[in-house]
Amino acid sequence: MGVKALSLARTRLSDARRRHTIHRASKMNRPPPHYTRTMNLWFSLMGAVPALMAMAYVDRLDAKRPEPQALLRRVAIAGALSTVACVAVALPLMWIFPAAPHTYGHALYESFIVAAGVEEAAKVLVVYWFVWHKPEFDERLDGIVYAARAGLGFALVENVLYLLSVSDHGEFIVTFILRALLAVPGHAIWAGIMGYFAAVRRFDGIGPGLFGGYLIAVFLHGSYDAAIFLGIPLRADGHHTIANLLMLALPAIIIGGGIAVRRMAREALAADDRDEARAEAREHHAASASWWRIDQRAVAQTDRDQQ
Repeated sequence: MGVKALSLARTRLSDARRRHTIHRASKMNRPPPHYTRTMNLWFSLMGAVPALMAMAYVDRLDAKRPEPQALLRRVAIAGALSTVACVAVALPLMWIFPAAPHTYGHALYESFIVAAGVEEAAKVLVVYWFVWHKPEFDERLDGIVYAARAGLGFALVENVLYLLSVSDHGEFIVTFILRALLAVPGHAIWAGIMGYFAAVRRFDGIGPGLFGGYLIAVFLHGSYDAAIFLGIPLRADGHHTIANLLMLALPAIIIGGGIAVRRMAREALAADDRDEARAEAREHHAASASWWRIDQRAVAQTDRDQQ
């Protein structure tokens, strides 16, 4: 989601509406009905709440063998700071695209390359740099937990920035609800799928692995954004019905992805439980064998002493 021409256009439109309201209200000698800067800041900070709630939910999936909170916080902070790097990379990518803005090609390029490609790469790098080589990353479910945490750190900052561009209460409520239900969990879902496939390849040697998971995440994320961005040229060409139908893809991608990640988490937890049971059985067998050898040596020593 990151740097988007749609977001800039929406912000400029909101600013234009606000200036018009101020001008009209000044003629009527009464205060303009808009946010003060302080109100806007405090309300925008509420955008962190959906991401924090989603982090708590993901942590509950790993309640049986939880990850260190300090490491989870570092991953979330790294994911949040990665928004700066994404902007730094996305802006040049937008400049080099030769097509005119608001064309179909431009919409797809922004969706899959500028937004999804860059942002999912940032989450991959956070997971790789901060946890991939850590001893704490010792289970399949950890791939989902850490990757989703990186995605939600990114979503937290992005959500606050989106809400900062809102200029009135009605727009704030709509933006807050839609992003809380769709965009914020979307970042956790796409990253979680990538983390699952990376962990399965690491521990079982099967599946698409980290790079394959990244491509799947880019496809899902890009498809989500494309459903939004393609609406601009579609409506410009008069295809309003198609543009509206594309909006149905948004909840479908989030609901389907959420179901998939939940199933992946259950499978990962079951496989991790089996590994733990086998490890405990080996330890028990080793301990029993050790005690048996000690008993045998004691019996042999007793026989020698009796002789």
